[in-house]
Amino acid sequence: MINLKRLKILTFFLKHPIIRTYKTVHIYQIPIIIIEKLEKYEIQKGREKIMEITGKTTLTGLIGSPVAHSISPQMHNEAFRQLGLDYVYLAFDLAGSDLGTAVRGLRDIGAKGFNVTMPYKVHVLEYMDELTPAAKIAQACNTVIIKDGKLTGHTTDGIGFMSSVSDAGHDIIGKKMTVLGCGGAATAICTQAALDGVSDIDIFQLKLPEEFDRALAFADRVREHTSCNIHIYDFADTEQMRKSISESAILTNATNVGMAPHDDQCPIPDASMLLPGLIVCDIIYNPRKTKLYQMAEAAGCSVFNGLYMLLFQGAASFECWIGQKMPVDIIRQKFFSHQ
Repeated sequence: MINLKRLKILTFFLKHPIIRTYKTVHIYQIPIIIIEKLEKYEIQKGREKIMEITGKTTLTGLIGSPVAHSISPQMHNEAFRQLGLDYVYLAFDLAGSDLGTAVRGLRDIGAKGFNVTMPYKVHVLEYMDELTPAAKIAQACNTVIIKDGKLTGHTTDGIGFMSSVSDAGHDIIGKKMTVLGCGGAATAICTQAALDGVSDIDIFQLKLPEEFDRALAFADRVREHTSCNIHIYDFADTEQMRKSISESAILTNATNVGMAPHDDQCPIPDASMLLPGLIVCDIIYNPRKTKLYQMAEAAGCSVFNGLYMLLFQGAASFECWIGQKMPVDIIRQKFFSHQ
């Protein structure tokens, strides 16, 4: 007899193209042939056969909404091809009501793990069996590791950020950072920065009751688990913002202010806050040069966007699942050099 709850999970995967392969999948003793080509993800280009899906191909992927713009499938699948691994990475656009079904279904069909993007980085926590220390502090998860039927939530966004800072030629360990915003990206960035040894972090958050209270609670967790001096300020306090930026080695915009199509907006009120020698990172990469980015360039700051944060967080997720390093230089050359 077929368990109706499990049949519902199976039906979900038939309705949502969770396994875009020619793979025969045996779930609950029911052989299902799911036939949808991987060409949508550019797994196969021209005459070059990049990878072959077999009956043993292991699934990884991305869940969120929207996901059609993501380059993560191209990154990971090229890495699998380069290393000769029988894995595939696919992106799945989910409605919020399907999140729990998708998470349990990915576990039950034997996926190795998956990434989580907006808007589910916080909501997915309730389905985890355990969290890594970084995910506990950040209270956000962008990477799920599946091992022996157990779901472990991790965050690699902060690792990606810190790696991108180093990649840009900067060392901020033992120094102060000012961060604009305290959403999921910001908490991941600040968590890893604090764990790695950034000495002070000033965060500016809109003083809306729930959001500001969450920011204060986050700061308490950082203080409890690290030696970082972290403070939360009202985003509207421009004098404190000016003071914090002047004392910092790096200013990081972790809000979506300035993201296309609103690329005429800027998260800081005054360009005079930006002084020569300041490092500025705007984690937005669409457009490549936001208004903040352009202002920082004009002020003589060292500035970069979030494009390589994306690369390095993906590389960290890859290593969590596979136990091997992603060939970052090859992936960078193929997918990022023209950006």
